[in-house]
Amino acid sequence: MTILVINSGSSSLKFQVIDSENEEVLAKGVCERIGIDGRFTYRTRTGISLKEAVPMKNHTQAVHTLLDTLADPEKGVIKDFREIDVIGHRLVHGGEKFTGSVVITDEVTQAMTECNDLAPLHNPANLVGVEACRKLMPDTLMVGVFDTAFNQTMEPKAFLYGLPYRYYERHRIRRYGFHGISHKYVSRRAAEFMGQDPGRVKTIVCHLGNGASICAVKYGQVVDNSMGFTPLEGLVMGTRCGDVDPGALEFLAKKENLDFAQVLDILNQESGVLGISKNFSSDFRELKDAEIKYNDQAALAREIFAYRVAKYVGSYAAAMNGVDNIVFTAGVGENDSDIRMEICSYLEYLGITIDEVKNRDEAEAFRISDGSSRVNVLVIKTNEELEIAREAAEVARMYH
Repeated sequence: MTILVINSGSSSLKFQVIDSENEEVLAKGVCERIGIDGRFTYRTRTGISLKEAVPMKNHTQAVHTLLDTLADPEKGVIKDFREIDVIGHRLVHGGEKFTGSVVITDEVTQAMTECNDLAPLHNPANLVGVEACRKLMPDTLMVGVFDTAFNQTMEPKAFLYGLPYRYYERHRIRRYGFHGISHKYVSRRAAEFMGQDPGRVKTIVCHLGNGASICAVKYGQVVDNSMGFTPLEGLVMGTRCGDVDPGALEFLAKKENLDFAQVLDILNQESGVLGISKNFSSDFRELKDAEIKYNDQAALAREIFAYRVAKYVGSYAAAMNGVDNIVFTAGVGENDSDIRMEICSYLEYLGITIDEVKNRDEAEAFRISDGSSRVNVLVIKTNEELEIAREAAEVARMYH
């Protein structure tokens, strides 16, 4: 089964073509600056590579560009776009309506539209990608894979806030959790790597990137997720503040004469390690280089980040009454060995000991805890596109 995976943003569209039988990536790329001037990047398994300016006024033109390239006699990987059996779309927010992946119908897009105010930056952009594909490939089966779906096994004790219950009843204000596609893939890949049954282990996944979240997965189901009603709650991130006292926001608004939209912009765009480092950088690599050169604010930003991760890991070990695997993934989690070591230094009470040599490895999946460690500590490269392809293939088999 040939699956086209689409991840549509407001001005970009990432894609991969995956053969679901052997899970090989046939081609991948990204359409960027859609509606501006258009940039197209493309690479195939055989080594063909493109990076060029291509006018793309809208997402439909972007999809047209990628389909034409995929079916090109010299550069393509398929003879005709009709060889694509299924399109798997990454959809960010499904609210409480979707607990798994679904065939995209008019009813599904309507339900997603109703969730737009829960994810105003993501859902409308996702839907634009869906409509662009529908316009050009109306007869191709399309599957929606939701970032929130994996987290829907959380119980009310985990997802409800301490607000009047009527606001949950009226507006569904609750913790939803995000990065579900990544957390699902990584938690199962970790069990596979360790030779474990995913339904019999307790795993904490640390998805650490510019956006970051921690997820507690007990026996294959999510118990808790650090992100909340929006992806703003939880850890200190690249530019997002994470947990903060709501009372401080009122105080800030009054002192700085800000309206709530301005406050939210600060919390989303000017905070996190960027804000703590006095606007030095939101890039953890740049902060690491600056820390080496004795930039105290850069060092403080990384220290706060590691401390918050360790706090969540500890609380989730308590929530699951134990932990078998702790897994680091995403850009920072996969590549920053110093951050991993600092986080684990807080977790010695769990019986964790780290092999410093193994911690410097760079494989797709590797264990960094030593033989005496009571908890397995792993690094797994996330693969959201492959997880989307797997979900799309499974839905397609059931559909047919």
